[in-house]
Amino acid sequence: MHLSQLRRWILQSPPVEWAILQLRELLIGALRQGPIPQHVAFVMDGNRRFAKSHRIETVEGHNLGFEALARVLEICYKSGVKVVTVYAFSIENFKRSKYEVDGLMDMAKVKLAQLLQHGDLLDRYGVSIRVLGQRELIKPDLLADIERATKMTSRNGDAILNVCFPYTSHDEITTAIRSTVTDYSKPLPAQQRTFSESHIKHTLRSRHLSVAAEKIRERSRSPSSRGASDVEDSTSSSATLHPDSPPEYPLPSGKDVDVSDVVNSNLYPDPESITSKVLNDHMYTAGLPPLELLIRTSGVERLSDFMLWQSHENTDIVFLKCLWPEFDLWQFLPVLVEWQWRRKKEEEHERGVRSIGGSIIRMKTS
Repeated sequence: MHLSQLRRWILQSPPVEWAILQLRELLIGALRQGPIPQHVAFVMDGNRRFAKSHRIETVEGHNLGFEALARVLEICYKSGVKVVTVYAFSIENFKRSKYEVDGLMDMAKVKLAQLLQHGDLLDRYGVSIRVLGQRELIKPDLLADIERATKMTSRNGDAILNVCFPYTSHDEITTAIRSTVTDYSKPLPAQQRTFSESHIKHTLRSRHLSVAAEKIRERSRSPSSRGASDVEDSTSSSATLHPDSPPEYPLPSGKDVDVSDVVNSNLYPDPESITSKVLNDHMYTAGLPPLELLIRTSGVERLSDFMLWQSHENTDIVFLKCLWPEFDLWQFLPVLVEWQWRRKKEEEHERGVRSIGGSIIRMKTS
C-alpha cells in the first residue's frame, strides 16, 4: 500500500508529469512520420469489470471509461487519424438492469453536455460528431442533446467521431438492405431511362403476346378448348422462356399500340445491378475511409456484432487484455507501431512484385 501511494505521488508530481507529457508528444510526433490508419474503431469493453475489481459503482466505471476515451481521441487525432468509431452502447444492452441502463443514458447526457461546453478537443482538431444507430430507441431528452451536438459540430470537417449508440451490425446491415430495396422499388426518373430499339420491340412483343394469350383463353371456353389450351401453353412458354424470339403473330402496327406508351411506362432499376458497393453506400459509414484498425480491450476475443460489414481483408483486428479505463498511449503505441510495420512490409512486397513484373515484360520485349 505504501509503495503504491509513493508511486502515485511521484507520478503526480509536476516535474514527472511534465516529463511524461513531453515524452508523449515526442512519441506521437514519431508516429506521424510513418503511415497512420485513417479509420480506427474501438470496442470499449471492461468498464464493469474495472469497477468491480476496484470496488466502485458500475456507473463510475463507465465514467472512467469516458475519460479514457477522451485520452484516446486526442492521441488519434494528433497522430493523424481522420475517423474514429466507438461502440458506445449495443442494442442488446437494453436487456441489462433498468438501473444500469438508466445510469448509462444519464451519463451519456452529462458527458455529451461536457463535450459541448468544453469542446476544446473537438474544436482543436475540427471533429464532427455523428451518432450511428437506432435513434428511436433513445430517450427524447437525450436525443435532443444528440441532435444539438451533431448540429453544433457539423461545420467541422477535419475529422469525424462516430458514436455507435444504440447499435448492432446486424441491425445496420438490415437497415441498409431495407433502404436499398426501397430505392430499387421506385421508378427511374425520365432522364435516367435508356430506350433502345430492341427494348421497345421487346416490350411491344410482350404486350402482343399478352393480348394473344387473352384471346386464346376466351376461345378455350368454347367446346374446342383442348386445342386452344395447347396453343395457349405454347404461347405462354414462348413468352416466358424465349422473350426475344419472334412471335407467331405479326407485331401490331403503330395504330394498335402507341410507342409513346412504352416509352412513358414505369421502369425500375435492375436488381442485378445491386453490388456490395451499393449496399456499402447505404451503410451508416457510407463515404468514410475503409476500416483499417479495430481494437477491443478486456481480453475478450470477439466482435460482439460490431462493424461486421466494414471489417474487410485488410482490417487489422487487435484484442488487448487491459480493461478500457486503463487504455492509454502506452497500450495504444505498440499497436500502432505494429500496424505501421505491417504496412511497410506490404508496400515493400508490392514494390517487389511490380519490379519482377516489369523485369519479365522487359525480357519479353527484348
